[in-house]
Amino acid sequence: MAKNTGDGFRRGAVNGRTQFQRPDGNWQKRDEGTGQLMAVKRSEGPYKGVAKEPDGRDTPVSPENWDK
Repeated sequence: MAKNTGDGFRRGAVNGRTQFQRPDGNWQKRDEGTGQLMAVKRSEGPYKGVAKEPDGRDTPVSPENWDK
């Protein structure tokens, strides 16, 4: 589980989430298990601690592992 440190960074990664940059330049989160789109970040830069797509991590909730 990711924890905020209060010093402008997060320790650890957020599990089960990925992010991608939309054509309008904003970053959006996606639930890795369901593929459902989540929050859009309006401020500058990507979300802290959330893996960027393509993720490359074969986690148990990623779509690549749904049939396993």
